[in-house]
Formats: sequence, structure tokens, C-alpha cells
Amino acid sequence: MPKKVLTGVVVSDKAQKTVTVLVERQMQHPLYGKVIKQSKKYLAHDENDQYKLGDVVEIREATPISKNKKFVVVARLEEGRMDLVERYQLRKERGKA
Repeated sequence: MPKKVLTGVVVSDKAQKTVTVLVERQMQHPLYGKVIKQSKKYLAHDENDQYKLGDVVEIREATPISKNKKFVVVARLEEGRMDLVERYQLRKERGKA
């Protein structure tokens, strides 16, 4: 079975060898048809602690590394997208993250 590959923004790099990646998806509401955004955070393994806050990264599903960590960071696509991190933190303060 193919591994799931997702793209998201690093919103936390405080833990050792772990980054938190926020993945946003757009989906159509099944009844009303409106396009809505859904977001989910994944813990991903970062062996060398090379990915920093605001990096846009690609993560791939792997064998479980810990209780909550089941993804590995594959590549950095962009650097320093702090605007995406700030938008996430504003939503978090309002209670909508």
C-alpha cells in the first residue's frame, strides 16, 4: 500500500528531533456544497533538527516512531513562511485551530 504524502507548514520545532506540521485541506461540504478549510497537526520526525519554524515541508507516512509520531519529514519546499505561522497562531488564540 502506498505511503501517504502530505505538505504543510512547521508551526513548532521545540521538541528534540520532532516538528509539528500543520496541514490544511480544502473540501466541499457534503450537503451544502460550500468549500471549507480543514486543518490538522501532525508530529513528524526530524532526525537532524534542520527544519525550523515557518518552513513548508513534505512529510511521508512511516512506521510508528512513538505514540503520536507516525510521519517523517522528507524535504523542505520553502523557507521562512512566517505569515502562515502567524495566521495559525491568531486562529489558535481565537479558539478555532
